[in-house]
Amino acid sequence: MAVDPAIPRYLEHLRVERRVSAHTLAAYGDALARLVKLADEAQRPLDKLQGAHIQRFAAQLHGGGLGARSIALALSAWRGFYRWWSLQSDGAGLKNNPVDGVRAPRAPRPLPKALAVDEAVALATHATPVAEDADSQEADALAARDHAIAELLYGCGLRLGELLGLDLAAGADSAGWIDVDDATAHVFGKGSKRRSVPVGGPALDALNAWLLHRPLLAGAPDCGAVFVSRLGNRLSPNQLRARLKAQGDRAGVATPVHPHMLRHSYASHLLQSSGDLRGVQELLGHASIATTQVYTRLDFQHLAKVYDAAHPRAKRK
Repeated sequence: MAVDPAIPRYLEHLRVERRVSAHTLAAYGDALARLVKLADEAQRPLDKLQGAHIQRFAAQLHGGGLGARSIALALSAWRGFYRWWSLQSDGAGLKNNPVDGVRAPRAPRPLPKALAVDEAVALATHATPVAEDADSQEADALAARDHAIAELLYGCGLRLGELLGLDLAAGADSAGWIDVDDATAHVFGKGSKRRSVPVGGPALDALNAWLLHRPLLAGAPDCGAVFVSRLGNRLSPNQLRARLKAQGDRAGVATPVHPHMLRHSYASHLLQSSGDLRGVQELLGHASIATTQVYTRLDFQHLAKVYDAAHPRAKRK
């Protein structure tokens, strides 16, 4: 199965110029590998594919058990590739984008899972007591770090990659940074779109407490990341997920906690309190307000529960 040299160049374009996350880059690489395989089975070179071929490929993926969301991601990767390729010298002969107009099967839109307000607050405010003996200084540093992480995820609505990309100061290669004096987090979200998010008082206090402990874990030379592991390296996604889940267990949260759940909780609770959909969209960094509107369904569910619990005519026999 020969891979057209345009594909590695496109992936490099995504990595260097578009600065997509490693997760997105891997997903697009897998999607384009599927396209190459399907085109090879159809005995058609990539530059000769038509819309009918793409529709058949999508149907094959669906028939093979691939979910609607995964097919939509594959079509998005294919569409972006052809759009980019048509602008390159070796793709100048492409008369149209064969993926345009091809839609993925309609997927059900499950509601995002958000914590109840009291659960989110319990998690964000939970902190392991500071030990008195010097031998447990590392444990105290890790506890302070995990507390700051939970506060920032819930208090700022950051994505996992945005939080882990935070540096102590702005730099040429920084994916984001926190201005402690201005109480603002500056991050690069999806599509390298920059946004600034206010950092609330409790999150700022937890962050400052962690920064006092951070030199104990920071390596030499210091990597400059806000959140580092016990080895002094930038904290990895898997490390953060494991620590956050453990912290949720210690805080007595019944639901297994993951980072994006705190972002959902941030958005849902903010919308319940403010009702400002456009403002929540800006804080989350959503390109389309349609993405943010899913939280109005969560808000309605909250109101429905209040109604069921409080209104004398709500309960039907």
